[in-house]
Amino acid sequence: MRNIISCFNETAVNVSHPSCSSYSTNACITPSLVPSVQNAVAATYKVFLSSQNKQYLIKVSWCKNQTGQGLSINFNHDPWPCFKLNTNLRFFRKMKGSKAIESDHSNIEIFWDLSAAKYNAGPEPVNGFYVIVTVDSEIGLILGDTAEEEINKRFTSTIPVAKSSLVSRQEHCSGNTLYSTKAQFCDTGISHDILIRCSGEHGDLKHPVLSVCIDNKTVIRVKRLQWNFRGNQTIFVDGLLVDLMWDVHDWFFNPTAGSAVFMFRTRSGLDSRLWLEEKWVHKDEDKVEFSLLIYACKNT
Repeated sequence: MRNIISCFNETAVNVSHPSCSSYSTNACITPSLVPSVQNAVAATYKVFLSSQNKQYLIKVSWCKNQTGQGLSINFNHDPWPCFKLNTNLRFFRKMKGSKAIESDHSNIEIFWDLSAAKYNAGPEPVNGFYVIVTVDSEIGLILGDTAEEEINKRFTSTIPVAKSSLVSRQEHCSGNTLYSTKAQFCDTGISHDILIRCSGEHGDLKHPVLSVCIDNKTVIRVKRLQWNFRGNQTIFVDGLLVDLMWDVHDWFFNPTAGSAVFMFRTRSGLDSRLWLEEKWVHKDEDKVEFSLLIYACKNT
């Protein structure tokens, strides 16, 4: 493999394949289309318990439908949520409370307050809320801008706090072929604006072009999308290799039931293979990698 680093310049986002040059920052101009709307968001956190030297996976899911907005929490690889609520006031009025459960031989408590939560267009609250999860008397997960105040009131200063890292995020969207989100690819990195756009080249809808932009810079541009409906490319963000995969097959061949899939996944090592080759995936459990998966349904 040739030296990929030699292709990178000093900008935050670089294109490492197929050439060493990146697209113009002016190539990504926000179109007049209204961005699609998030219907569901699921974030998975890896939690390291200091008191037991044990790891947990906690999956927090937010959804929005015609009956209201909901929250569910799964632990480890259990497909069934151990905690679930509907925040629609007509059916569920307990917007604040706590619940004790047992999972995988551990005592778990969940504390939440969504009574003053504020939302944008999506299902995930942006402020005015907290969700706190404790595992065997250790704080495992802290979400929300009001969590710190609640922790100071509810717990003593000696309670241990586990180290947690966001390892994956899934977003389900619907609407126009314009998708906007944010992602932080590592704990020490910054939050990046991501824009995915599918539109006709030079206004010609018969020849759609896929563009993916990070921080207003186009990192890929795929022409002849009907033939190049699947592919992958490697980009460089915050000193990390990030594999970017797209699959828009169903946009063209199964539009009523299928959705496009976009995935960003970090990987370590210049000589490591693409994330699709599972036998080459790094198996070090202490290494935290991140993936963002977007399911995009478009109006037909």
